[in-house]
Amino acid sequence: MRWEGHRESSNIEDRRDDGGFGGDDSGGRGGYSGGGFGGLPINLGGGGIGTIAIVLIVAWLLGINPLTLLSGMPVGPGSSSQQFQQRPVQRQTVANKDQLTRFVAVVLGDTEDRWKEILPTQAGELVPRAAGMRYVEPTLVMFSGATRSACGQANAATGPFYCPADGKVYIDLAFYDELKTRFRAPGDFAQAYVIAHEIGHHVQDQLGILPAFNQARARMSEREQNRASVKVELQADCFAGVWAHFAQKERDFIEPGDIEEALNAASRIGDDSIQKTMRGYVVPDSFTHGSSEQRVRWFKTGFQSGRLGSCDTFKASTL
Repeated sequence: MRWEGHRESSNIEDRRDDGGFGGDDSGGRGGYSGGGFGGLPINLGGGGIGTIAIVLIVAWLLGINPLTLLSGMPVGPGSSSQQFQQRPVQRQTVANKDQLTRFVAVVLGDTEDRWKEILPTQAGELVPRAAGMRYVEPTLVMFSGATRSACGQANAATGPFYCPADGKVYIDLAFYDELKTRFRAPGDFAQAYVIAHEIGHHVQDQLGILPAFNQARARMSEREQNRASVKVELQADCFAGVWAHFAQKERDFIEPGDIEEALNAASRIGDDSIQKTMRGYVVPDSFTHGSSEQRVRWFKTGFQSGRLGSCDTFKASTL
């Protein structure tokens, strides 16, 4: 990627020096009582699969469906996100940013620019009442080791995730080392895909898709929850592809091979690939993110079409 010299987002909250006790400034927005949504699970030694929630590591260690834990999980410690201690937001100046931080800020800035153009003109393709919707910029929280969110406690094992309760994306940048070495998905555009997928969840939140899923899952069986979760995650992959479509069209920083890096990353973190690696066998009914083939295909669908209307995984005859 030729990202140097492009606009950097100011919506970066750096908690890497907080010693694992980063505060939360959420007001519990969105009416969520559950955890966050993540697209890139990591397993650091448990026996289960990836998860869409901040309770991922617990689910892995116990070998249970994380949505079972999420259904009764409060927003953070105690009964509400209001119980979090308020801490001042730490924002880095450009001069104080290392190269990776600057890269993240550039990618986040480009998602802001693209979605400000895409959402008002295309939102109605998926949600008719959302036609003309204005894009609200999220905050990206960088942490090291552990931090708090309105969706609960996060640590390095959770992987990147989006918390709809505070409208923030959380990432320990050490994840990129895991992506390169453990998942064999190197490249800066693979790293950009990570951010774009989580921003895709933010777009889903604005469109009302995440709130609808959160409300409906309480009435679902475990298998139905898993299938619905897969649709949510594949749609976020498709949204990431839509962003990449316009990033390539409007910017000069996408180079030959970049899209292949994103596709490789999508393939490496498919449920079947992770289960095969961690368990030695695959259990399709337990998928919560989609197979490698599905994740690649839905990213490509968004990238090739550049249309939100092509990302309706909930109405697709096949995933």
